Amino acid sequence: MNMLSYDKTKPLIMMVVPTGLGASIGGFAGDASLYAKLFTKDFNVIVNPNVVNAACFSGITDNMLYTEGYILSKFVKGEAGLIPSNHNKIGVIFDKAISKEILNVHINTINAVKTVYGINIAAYEITDEEAGVDFYTTLQGISTGRVFNEKTILRAAKKLIQKGINAISVVLKFDEPPEDNYKNGIGVDVIGGVESVISHYLTRETGIMCVHAPAFENISIEKEKVDPRAAAEYITPTFLPCLFFALNNSPLFSFKNVEQYINVNNLKALIMPFNSLGASIVIDAIKKGIKVFAIKENKTVLNVTKDIIKKNDIITIESYEKCYEKLKDLFYEKL
Repeated sequence: MNMLSYDKTKPLIMMVVPTGLGASIGGFAGDASLYAKLFTKDFNVIVNPNVVNAACFSGITDNMLYTEGYILSKFVKGEAGLIPSNHNKIGVIFDKAISKEILNVHINTINAVKTVYGINIAAYEITDEEAGVDFYTTLQGISTGRVFNEKTILRAAKKLIQKGINAISVVLKFDEPPEDNYKNGIGVDVIGGVESVISHYLTRETGIMCVHAPAFENISIEKEKVDPRAAAEYITPTFLPCLFFALNNSPLFSFKNVEQYINVNNLKALIMPFNSLGASIVIDAIKKGIKVFAIKENKTVLNVTKDIIKKNDIITIESYEKCYEKLKDLFYEKL
């Protein structure tokens, strides 16, 4: 796997595709990866997991700082600094509700990744109680949900931290999602929203990077053709590998002495889908004078445009490619 390579001579930008909003680019399985890779030619790029995670694949490369959403928000507020890191010591939390047979498939996945890539997946813990996950889509078409027993996940995380773990993959049992058109490239990933809830909670409570993958009892491979953007999720029995590939070199973070690390003062631009501009990172970026780009070719189920939030200083631009060229004109020639 590539080693994280943060080049201080290159500007830092952030590319975010919010989870659970049905983004036409990045709302499926790693389908925003190629767009993120475009920016890494000339920039260090902070990405959220939704940009690059793709089940048994990952779009992560060097010059990408893979950062969970809760930390993204704290970073743009100026309350967190990122610390480049390589070969993290990764731990895995498994839900007690996962059957022995499915657990074995996941353990085989861990061992395969360790054997082939040498990633340091050092330990796993099974929760002492079942977590209990509920997920659904709101009337507005937004994916969300809840975990009924969050504390059991936190207890397992603390056991891993005592073993020196500094990044965590969480695997909770999910019921089979209802039949929908997601595999045909239509609609919202119904489990994506609650996955963000899980990762935000655990990252906030533990102080280390935590990301989630679901476990299903039905691990059969899809035998019909699906939309290319969703294909990665339909050819694998587990969704763990992408987490390991990204967490291997994901940055650590600190809420103290932020100015000593990569911080919001280094950030030159924030790139968002065209109509999902209501997030706190957008408002905070504008307050700090960071240029915000809204990409018209990427739309979500929301209708929160710059006109709705009355922020005329947001730059609307047609495509990621044109945004890349614009960023080079704005920042790269000044180096």
